[in-house]
Amino acid sequence: MTRDPAGPGSARGAAADRIRVLIADDHPVVRQGLRVLLEVQEDMDVVGEAPDGAAAAALAAELRPDVLLLDLKMPGRKGPEVIAELVARQIPAKILVLTSVTDPAAADAAVRAGAAGFLYKDVDPDALVRAIRSVHDGHLLLSAEAAGPLIRRGADRGAPGGLAALTSREREVLGLIARGRSNREIARALNIAEKTVKTHVSSVLAKLGVQDRTQAALYAVARTGDHGWENDGG
Repeated sequence: MTRDPAGPGSARGAAADRIRVLIADDHPVVRQGLRVLLEVQEDMDVVGEAPDGAAAAALAAELRPDVLLLDLKMPGRKGPEVIAELVARQIPAKILVLTSVTDPAAADAAVRAGAAGFLYKDVDPDALVRAIRSVHDGHLLLSAEAAGPLIRRGADRGAPGGLAALTSREREVLGLIARGRSNREIARALNIAEKTVKTHVSSVLAKLGVQDRTQAALYAVARTGDHGWENDGG
C-alpha cells in the first residue's frame, strides 16, 4: 500500500484542476505501468497504489481520490465488495473498473454496486486516459464488450412508449442520471427542488419500464448509442 510521496500538501497534488487517481491492482507490473502512463498526463496525479481490496478501500477513504482504478480480482475483498463499501460510506471517488474478468455478469454487478465505468485490461492506453477523464466528469462509461449485453438487456426491458413518452424536463433528468448525477446534483443543475427531482425520476422509471436508476442510464445509452466516450479503438 503506497501513497504519493509528494503528499497531499504539495503544489502538484494540490492543483484543483488535476485528476487525483488511486490505482488498485494486485500485480506490481500493472500498477507500475498505469502509474507511468498517468503521470505523464498534464491533468492527472497518481496519489497512491493498493495491492488488495482492503488497502483499496482504506486508501480511498484516506486519500479521497477523484478516480479509483479498481481491479475486480484481488486478494481479500473482491472488487464488488470494495465498490459497495465505498458507496455505502459515501466516499466520493468515481470508480472505474479495469479488469481481465470477461464474464458479462461481472460488469452488471460492478455497475449495480456503483461503479462509474467498466473496462478490460486490453484497452488502448489513450482510451483509458480518456475514460478516466470521462468518469471524472460524471459519465457512465462501459467498454463496447461490456456495454453490449447490458444495454440490450436494458432496451429489452423498456416500455413501448420509451423516450417518446418523456416530457422535456424528464429527458433532462434522464440525461443527468446517465451522467451519474445524484438527485441533489440534478436539482442544483436544473434549479428545481430535490423533491421535484424525485418525482421526475419516479416518472422516468415508470415510463421507461425499468426498475432503478442504473437501468434507466443503460436504457439511455442503448437508445443514444453513447457508451460514454469517443471512439476508443480498443
